[in-house]
Amino acid sequence: MIMNSSDKLPVFFIPHGGGPWNVMDDSMGDPEGYGKLTEYLKKLGQEFGRKARSLLIISAHWEEPLPTVHFGKNPGMYYDYYGFPEFTYHIEWKAPGNPDLAADVDQLLRASGFKTAHETERGYDHGTFVPMMEAFPQANLPTVQLSLVQGLDPAIHIAIGKALEPLRSEDVLIICSGMSYHNMRGFMAGGNYLGRVSKQFDDWLTAAIETKDIEKRNELLIHWKDAPAALESHPRSEHLVPLFVAAGAAGEDFGYKNFSGTIMGATVSSFKFG
Repeated sequence: MIMNSSDKLPVFFIPHGGGPWNVMDDSMGDPEGYGKLTEYLKKLGQEFGRKARSLLIISAHWEEPLPTVHFGKNPGMYYDYYGFPEFTYHIEWKAPGNPDLAADVDQLLRASGFKTAHETERGYDHGTFVPMMEAFPQANLPTVQLSLVQGLDPAIHIAIGKALEPLRSEDVLIICSGMSYHNMRGFMAGGNYLGRVSKQFDDWLTAAIETKDIEKRNELLIHWKDAPAALESHPRSEHLVPLFVAAGAAGEDFGYKNFSGTIMGATVSSFKFG
């Protein structure tokens, strides 16, 4: 049995919350839930801010026909949310890009058989800048963004993650940003239904991630739609798919839940591999 390696950085799947929650006075109506998420993200940044030389972010909010690597030197901001106060469209997280790392990402993907595309103009979306404002407020770590692939095929995204695993030995911190529960109708319904469904799926997801048989873990994730409350938790899977990339990048390293809380009444979790 291969145990976790200590000479490479771990991989994270984190919940990024809803919209620009981190700058809203009322924390989207859930100061307790978002307060705990803030505490978790700040601890993550404090622990790995000096260990990592660069960030690679895979956000639920970027999909392309091909895996697309951002080569921009100084990405701007992409305010991909609607109906929030005007000031939320002026907040900034000015981490520099890293074209050298982008080239490494591109090369690894191509060596694994993927056709890729390049991007230079797209700004940081809120799946990136909102949690990173909390984890790395100094915005001093060069950051590369990598898209999801349209179709959201679990096996493809696990394979993408596997291609990226060598970066972990090069002091690159891979952060996959999504939500373990994401159903807007469920959030609006609230109440016991939301709590029950989100916990039911979260319990299954935790057991799948913490499986010590890596091949079985990946098979469970590929067939996630068979899980209890799966489609009630993710009518569309874009917020879950970054987790598949994380599981792939984990290689033979084990995964475990390293944060769990409730946001707007739903159970949400973060997972760490390695």
